[in-house]
Amino acid sequence: MTNETWGEIREQLQKRVGKNNYTTWIEPLKLSQLKNGVARFEVPTSFFGDWVLRNYGDHIRNHLNAAGQTVDRLEFAVTTGGTVAPVAAAKPVARAKAAPKSRLPDEELPGAPLDSRFTFDSFVVGKPNELAHAAARRVSEGGPVSFNPLFLYGGVGLGKTHLMHAIAHELQTRQPHLRVLYLSAEQFMYRFVQALRERQIMDFKELFRSVDVLMVDDVQFIAGKDSTQEEFFHTFNALVDQNKQIVISADRAPGEIKDLEERIKSRLQCGLVVDLHPTDYELRLGILQQKAEFYREQYKGLKIADGVLEFLAHRITTNVRVLEGALTRLFAFASLVGREITLDLAQDCLADILRASDRKVTIEEIQRKVAEHYNIRLSDMIGPKRLRTIARPRQVAMYLSKQLTPRSLPEIGRRFGGRDHTTIMHGVRRIEELMATDSQLADDLQLLKRLLQA
Repeated sequence: MTNETWGEIREQLQKRVGKNNYTTWIEPLKLSQLKNGVARFEVPTSFFGDWVLRNYGDHIRNHLNAAGQTVDRLEFAVTTGGTVAPVAAAKPVARAKAAPKSRLPDEELPGAPLDSRFTFDSFVVGKPNELAHAAARRVSEGGPVSFNPLFLYGGVGLGKTHLMHAIAHELQTRQPHLRVLYLSAEQFMYRFVQALRERQIMDFKELFRSVDVLMVDDVQFIAGKDSTQEEFFHTFNALVDQNKQIVISADRAPGEIKDLEERIKSRLQCGLVVDLHPTDYELRLGILQQKAEFYREQYKGLKIADGVLEFLAHRITTNVRVLEGALTRLFAFASLVGREITLDLAQDCLADILRASDRKVTIEEIQRKVAEHYNIRLSDMIGPKRLRTIARPRQVAMYLSKQLTPRSLPEIGRRFGGRDHTTIMHGVRRIEELMATDSQLADDLQLLKRLLQA
């Protein structure tokens, strides 16, 4: 069967199962062989193959037969590093006849496919992420831990999702009997709404409260969604009461997630809350060196001049995804044109990325640095407290936000707990007045500017 025919079948399957299910479960399938009535597919994980077989096996087989192929059986195999490992699954028809499709936890457990690249071996550890890595390693051992939940937070591309996938991979390897459910908060909400619509809420509760480890990515997504928050809260409590491990990630600390119920914030803060800090130069260089070793194997004979990786680590500071993407483009381009990767080639090839990656200070970064400098909690800075020990650092952060970012006063106000732009204006003017008479404040501002613009 040609790839074109399989492409047409996939289009039909998308209409059958819906766009979301297609994107999650059908699109990643790679048809590797169709022979003697057996259709063989490559899948990212064994859980993924088992899930597809149980839920979409009949659909796939029927569409293949309708296209003129004689298919009696589907097989799924995991491909890792060029090695193919069969998944224990064979005849979907026989399973369907043996027992009607149920909604038991074992059948519905896979929440989202895991990325085979995201393991602890491929995670580069540095000072900004060493605590998060150590905590994730501890959870991945599978035994009882002194903290529950583990809450990982940080900006885009700092490794939150990588660590969560790594935990799941390690747990599956160490203790394959454990029921580990990883999914995004958006998927949690989607399943909850679907259960409400189909009047299967008890099945939903049974599924989520029967797992051994629950992992929810980007939990800030449920903020402001009252019914979903309610169910999440009860699920959380039920699992903690059973001593089941929970791992959560978000783009900010629990106390800083707007429209998240206070009782949920309190619950999330009762475990270990770990911040993945923005990457420093040493960590970025380590990531590039690891990636470059991989590409040297892939692009045999391709040379990279001294200083290129150091240049990229210094210039591209936004996040790891941009950094890795830049190196991928650089190696691909050098291979196509048959040239050594020099500093000049890197500057030409990555001109747009380098321009976009010029140092840009964010309001969140300013708030974090100021809070650390004055030893106050970040949640207090954007909260309502008016104590002098909090109000003055808050005004310093407002002043620096106005000086170092292009954001408008109303937008700055929104980032400071929804304050009015006149409050921001007052704070800025107050700091400007004090700078003339308070030498310590002037020194603080100079130091903070240097730290933020470094």
